[in-house]
Amino acid sequence: MAKEREGKGQNDTNAQIITTDSGRIYQPKNLLSAISEIQQFYVIESKGQNIPAEFLTLERTLDFFKIGIKSGFHEGFALILLFPLFHFYLFPFVFHQLDLFSQILFGCIPYLPLIINTGMCSYISRYYVGNITRKGINSLLMGRALSLLVKAFLVYVVYLILFRISTPQNIWKFAVHFGSRAQEIYYGYLTIKPHLLPLATKSSLLMVLAAIFPYGSVYVLDLLHRYRIKRNSKIISA
Repeated sequence: MAKEREGKGQNDTNAQIITTDSGRIYQPKNLLSAISEIQQFYVIESKGQNIPAEFLTLERTLDFFKIGIKSGFHEGFALILLFPLFHFYLFPFVFHQLDLFSQILFGCIPYLPLIINTGMCSYISRYYVGNITRKGINSLLMGRALSLLVKAFLVYVVYLILFRISTPQNIWKFAVHFGSRAQEIYYGYLTIKPHLLPLATKSSLLMVLAAIFPYGSVYVLDLLHRYRIKRNSKIISA
């Protein structure tokens, strides 16, 4: 009988399987590892275990928040580095004879980290079901959204200031430092100046959408999930 009870306890899916040993708790270090940990929480909570939200301690919640900030920082940093290279040098002076498809293809390259990570953050919306997963996802997305929104604002402000100070006199003062290429630099800068604000607006709006879209997908899927639960409850009660 004792062996039989022990066997039942081991096979019971409602048995507590969460360890509280702090030495064994894995701390996520990047966006992918944070999503993987949220998947593990989802597996536990989807089995019906009612785990208090306090299980995800303040320290662990801040870990998710910091990972979100780092993710948004790296995405924004890559965009800031690649954006001027492609739109203010390669397209006007190197790729100016490309067809429309090639322009779209190469134009997406600066935004690839942003697009990929936004897709990953939207993917975890399907795990927004329990106390811990909700808390972890909210912390992760809040950190990422905050970082991207700040960067979107800074990018627009920097390009706006650059546009305002780019008078012909200031452009020429800058161009003369290039010696024999001064005239080429001067007219090249005048060529790209009208595109500064439109492209800065486009880039900033994309970062804002990347910050908001995962939140939108989380709450839409959560509403659908709650609706299905209510509908199934009504069917069962009927």
